[in-house]
Amino acid sequence: MNRTTTRLLATTAIAAGASLGLAVSAAADDYPDRAIEMIVPWGSGGGSDVLMRIVANHVEEYVGQPMPVINMPGASGTQGLEDARERDADGYTVAQIHEGLLVSYHTGLTDVHTSDFEPIASFTSSPQYLVVNADAPYDSFEEFVEYAQENPGEIRFGVTLAGVPHLHAAMMEDAADFEVSYVGHEGTGERIQALVGGHIDAAIGDIASSLEFVENGDLKFLATGASERLDATPDVPTLQELGYDLELTISRGLYAPAGTDEAILDHLSDAFEPMAEDEEFIEAINNAGGEMVLRTREEYAEYMDDLDQTVADLAEHLEQ
Repeated sequence: MNRTTTRLLATTAIAAGASLGLAVSAAADDYPDRAIEMIVPWGSGGGSDVLMRIVANHVEEYVGQPMPVINMPGASGTQGLEDARERDADGYTVAQIHEGLLVSYHTGLTDVHTSDFEPIASFTSSPQYLVVNADAPYDSFEEFVEYAQENPGEIRFGVTLAGVPHLHAAMMEDAADFEVSYVGHEGTGERIQALVGGHIDAAIGDIASSLEFVENGDLKFLATGASERLDATPDVPTLQELGYDLELTISRGLYAPAGTDEAILDHLSDAFEPMAEDEEFIEAINNAGGEMVLRTREEYAEYMDDLDQTVADLAEHLEQ
């Protein structure tokens, strides 16, 4: 190949690259010009579905186009994410992800990982609680830990095995150096009913599933994984104020397929900042048992990266 041909090929390649860059920029400038599909990898009626539909009902005003929910349940919330991973990175598909994906990945349930996507923002947080039966021989988290240390494996602890509740319980075990025996339940409702019935001794629960049983005297909250005490449970201490560097929440947010243009990601992320201050939106999230906690792209990425390492460290324990 002579030098003239080489120069022509190089010039053509540069021009093609520049044209592609201009096309991407032009697409980003016009974005969005149609509806953006939101894949929720869970069935209708669950916490993720309910909260994401609240997002969908409010987001058009801020993003500029509707964002209809597409439910794709299956394989512990990973089937829909497998589909989302393969979608075009054009900004017209986003996927709801929470901490459960990291557990599924590190326990071998799926090869889908957050690194297959680009974070946009997270905006709903569901603080989790350590819940025990009202007649349990411990009335505080400190007493619970002391009992568990003195009676290793005796406490029957209800979780969703290899799920977020299992992760949260394992994080408490690791931080406070105690041991329990895990009992698997499919969902939070089933778990709390088993606790009320005395079939287990403790569980991970939340306000939506457990508060009514606490108020009528069947159960009691010992601690919450929220970052600060909540108005609904002002007498329940946080694990952080008890001296444990733990945040136990289910944080639901949105990701886009890897390779999505930065301008598109910024447009989506920026749209959620004013929405997070919308009083009507906040009230709807609160009424559904969630808290409005906005994490921007960078904050969300940092949160999930830190948690990814924690889950990796606990993976062997979670597989048992």
